[in-house]
Formats: sequence, structure tokens, C-alpha cells
Amino acid sequence: MNQAQELLKVNHLKKYYPVRGGVISTTQAYVKAVDDVSFSVRKGETLGLVGESGCGKSTTGRSILRLVEPTEGEVLFDGVDVTRLSKENLRKLRRDMQMIFQDPYASLNPRHTVEKILSEPLKVHGVSSRKERQERVEKMLEVVGLNRSHAKRYPHEFSGGQRQRIGIARALMLNPKLIVADEPVSALDVSIQSQVLNLLQDLQEQFQLTYLFIAHDLSVVRHISDRIGVMYLGRIIELADRDELFENPMHPYTQALLSAVPVADPDFKREQIILQGDVPSPANPPGGCAFHTRCPHVMDICKEARPDFKDEGNEHFVSCHLYNR
Repeated sequence: MNQAQELLKVNHLKKYYPVRGGVISTTQAYVKAVDDVSFSVRKGETLGLVGESGCGKSTTGRSILRLVEPTEGEVLFDGVDVTRLSKENLRKLRRDMQMIFQDPYASLNPRHTVEKILSEPLKVHGVSSRKERQERVEKMLEVVGLNRSHAKRYPHEFSGGQRQRIGIARALMLNPKLIVADEPVSALDVSIQSQVLNLLQDLQEQFQLTYLFIAHDLSVVRHISDRIGVMYLGRIIELADRDELFENPMHPYTQALLSAVPVADPDFKREQIILQGDVPSPANPPGGCAFHTRCPHVMDICKEARPDFKDEGNEHFVSCHLYNR
């Protein structure tokens, strides 16, 4: 990959949460929510991040923006290590890094009007003129498909899809370069999902945005992403171009995920791969390959050594001993 094109580069990112217990509340163990994740995002592209609930997708996104503090690792945004910035410098950098949250109901303050919600980022970052803030708010509402008159309303007066449009408008108020979209359509009706996805694609082209798009719905990720990373138990186990991943999934976990995606053609028959057992606890992950407890192709080495994350050709990266021999 041409490094000059990289806007975001994540190296060996980890986020561990302590598990406390006992009379004096000592640390008994750690929940390894994100466990040594590395990837990069090119300028102008959409990188999809998928996996089962609890695999660490959202924590990865929040750690990149330092909404939660990473335990270890490096997050390079435009060549600047976000993890080493002071609070003041981080605040300045947030103009270029924004987030769209999953829940359009909980992410908007019910006591504030839409105008106040959208103008808050402008006030924080130095736009002192009230008239200028009002004009930018009304313009942004139109950009995301709402009316200028909506600025005077409160969040409870809108539908879920409209609220998410407000959340998108808030993320765009400071003209960011990178947007982390944390399952932005999962709480919406299917008919509304397509409208919001199309809006995100139009905005990407209009404002030259770069997306890290987090989701668990593979059909949604396929629609919007240029490349896709698959996470399992806090680790990325496969990363490839969208079409390459869907046509040639290499990791057994990816193969199982894709086999469960419904197909609109009633005559199309596909063997569904049923994984055995439950996802292990991130507080006590298995040794070696984290997937070996559920893998249909498990070998002795899978239980002993963690496979390398290697390029198997055509920038198709996979972490599996089936290919590391």
C-alpha cells in the first residue's frame, strides 16, 4: 500500500479492562476487548469492520478517537500519533476526526434544540458569531435532507432516521477528514437504512470524507465499503478488498459468516456453515489462535501458536495456520 495515501494507521492497538474482585477490589484479570489490532485506512476510502457482537469493533473505533484511552499501541492520523497528544492538542485534532454513534436516541441531548446540538461543536472550536453558527446549522440540515425549520425542534419530535441524520450533520459541522461510523444504521428500519447509507455515500463524495464503518451486517458493509476487515475476539483475522473477500473468503470464521448471509434468489442453494460452541470470554481467551475452539479445521498448532497476519496475495491478509505452513 502507498503510505502517502494513508490517512489513518493503527499499529498494535490494545484496550484491556481490569476485572476487579476481593475485599480490597484488586485486579483479578483483564477483559481483552481489543487485542493487538493493526490496519490502515486510505484517504477517501471506506474500511468496513465486521464481526459478532462483543468482538471489539466499537471499542476499536472509540480507542482510535480516544473516547476511551487505549492500553497500548499507536494511532497515526495524518502522521500524528493521537495516543501521545495532550488534551489541548487532541481537542484541536478532533475537528478532523468525528464519530457517528449507533443509537440515534441516546446520542442527542433531549433538552437541547437541534440548533444548539449542531452549533455546540462550532462554539467549542472557536466560531464565535451566532449568526454564522445559525447559517451553518441551517445549511447542514439541508445537506443531510432535513429542513431549515427543523433547527428549532427537539430530538423527541423526530423519527429514528431523522435523528440519525441530525447525528450525521453534527459529525460534519467541522468539516472532518475522518468519520468513525459505529453501526449507524443498525437501529433503523431496513427501508430507512438504505436511505442513510446512500446519504453517507453522497456525503463522502461531496466532502472527500474517509470512513471507518463499523457494523455486524455483512450486506450493509458490502454495499458501502471498499475494503473489509473481519474481527474475532478482539483481533482482526482477515482483511481484503470487498469483492475479493466475498468471492474468496480464506479464514474459516469469515467463511461461516458469509454462509449465513441471506440471498434474494430462492433457487440459489448454499451450504450454511454452523459453528459449534459459544464465543469464548475475552477475559479468558484461548491460547494460540483464538478461533480454534470453534474451528472445523483445527490442528494441533492452532492450540499452541497464534498465526501470523500475512498477505496471501492481492493485499488479502489472513491470520490462519491453514495458510501459514
